[in-house]
Amino acid sequence: MIQQQLRQLLPEMKVDASAALTLLGSSVAALVVWKWLGKKMIQKKMEEAQRTRDEGMKKMAKAVQQFREQVPSVQTDAILSLPLLELTGRLQEGSLSPRTVLYTYVEKALEVTQQTNCLRHFIPECEEQLQEIQRHKEKGLLYGIPVSIKDHIGHKGHLATCGLVQCLGTLMEEDSVLVKVLKRQGAIPFAMTNVPQSLFSYDCSNPIFGRTSNPFNPQKSPGGSSGGEGALIAGGGSILGIGSDMGGSIRLPSSFCGLCGLKPTAERLSLSGVTGPVNGILAVPCALGPMARDVDSLALCMKALLCQEMFQLDPAVPPIPFNEEVYSSSAPLRVGYYDTDGYFPLPPCMRRAVKETRRALQAAGHQLVPFSPPRVPYVMTELFLKTFFADGGRAWLDVLTGNIVDPVLKPLVNSCKFPRLVKKLLALLLKPLFPRLADYLSVFAGMRSVKEMWNHHHQIQVYRSQFITQWRELQLDVVLCPILGPAFTKGYPGKLLTAISSTMLYNVLNFPAGVVPVSTVTEADEEELKLYKGCCDDPWDRALKQVWEVVEQRLLVGAQAVSGAVGMPVAVQCVALPWQEELCLRFMKEVETLSRDKRVA
Repeated sequence: MIQQQLRQLLPEMKVDASAALTLLGSSVAALVVWKWLGKKMIQKKMEEAQRTRDEGMKKMAKAVQQFREQVPSVQTDAILSLPLLELTGRLQEGSLSPRTVLYTYVEKALEVTQQTNCLRHFIPECEEQLQEIQRHKEKGLLYGIPVSIKDHIGHKGHLATCGLVQCLGTLMEEDSVLVKVLKRQGAIPFAMTNVPQSLFSYDCSNPIFGRTSNPFNPQKSPGGSSGGEGALIAGGGSILGIGSDMGGSIRLPSSFCGLCGLKPTAERLSLSGVTGPVNGILAVPCALGPMARDVDSLALCMKALLCQEMFQLDPAVPPIPFNEEVYSSSAPLRVGYYDTDGYFPLPPCMRRAVKETRRALQAAGHQLVPFSPPRVPYVMTELFLKTFFADGGRAWLDVLTGNIVDPVLKPLVNSCKFPRLVKKLLALLLKPLFPRLADYLSVFAGMRSVKEMWNHHHQIQVYRSQFITQWRELQLDVVLCPILGPAFTKGYPGKLLTAISSTMLYNVLNFPAGVVPVSTVTEADEEELKLYKGCCDDPWDRALKQVWEVVEQRLLVGAQAVSGAVGMPVAVQCVALPWQEELCLRFMKEVETLSRDKRVA
């Protein structure tokens, strides 16, 4: 009886097994087709974005040509050489027209982006803004000044991509508050600049718009994530730009490209209308700030932005106008200084820059006091990285889902993809040999509870309090310290995320910090580099030495034929307490003046 029933069932089972195999094969085929279609869709979106950008470039090139035909006598080089303060004066008095200045900079920006790929696209509405500023009853502080803005700072009718495919279909419905205030002050936003994919890199490359190069050498990175701004301004294609900074993204491009840049206290300028790949990270806040060729330009920009218009549009911004008296002061300063943070020893040229600047400040009558930032390795791993990877990197990986991952990000993506247990085990095994790598992997395991996150936020508050206490015990006004540099070879920033300890510290603290170029790499620096050992003799130290051995060769090809060829820019970092941007800028101005006097002498 049972055997008979089995015989009756067997044919059905054969049919079911056959059907199952057919279904499985169909499912696999469907999955392959689905993935193929997905990649085709991604490629189509990317090609459309690239085509739109190229068409925009052609339109602006045509507009420049028409302007040239109408006004053939424009002295381009003379206009481009004017400092911002002098240019604003010429525009205010009417000896230069906003139209002439705009098309002069558009023409130069076209040239610079051909060399560096720094532009995401032009803003065609800049021509409408030309007409709009003529209707203003009063000329704003930035009347007629062309301004470039970073990719993710919202401008009505345009994308804010963050270098991500999923952001290509959504246009901003209105201007960000910062763009509104710029326009109210008479500025003309004319271009949006390129960024690394997801903004989480200090290189500058994404699969949609490609890689941006350093204007001083195409093999070098301009820094990031405001790398497009750095390349455009350093190349002469913009006189003033707005970037953002969450770990050094204004200061690192400024260092790599020889610019001045300011990261204010995060809440000093409005973030309303600025997009980001992962929202809700508040423990280490993002800040918007200006980038330019000199400190006076940064000060003018901050003065223009810190106005009633901004305070009314965004009540969350403290209504603190720019304090001109503090910026213009000449009183001697009590300056804390250090040339290493004890986590990532910087190359000889960057430490030399601090020492030379310290001596110049001392000779100018300022009081210099040794200062040592406490527990920087702890801050880097336990406070900074743990903030961004509290979930083990899941939110960030989700953002990259459906994207072609840029090669610069692959080392970080791979670290995040390990299961939590694997991260912990690897960290345990590596701890005796490579403690920094072990701490790095351990952080990527993420947090396990809300209580742990609350405690993490509390530890940031505790550290800030301890840092300020140490600052006040020494009665400091400001601090002079190193900045990462000189410019890295392309691709290396992706391998060395934790090399940004010099900048991330002041994001965790939420202190205003700025960068000023003071020197260039010398032959003596290169000789000293041969003795560089780092602090841990781990893969990061060896990778850093490889970077700097390449960087510190003579880089400006055109200058090789000239005796005493110029090297890459070398900068220092200037820091003040929260809400003291004017004091930070005043200190930066002092450093800039002394370094220029030294070069002239």
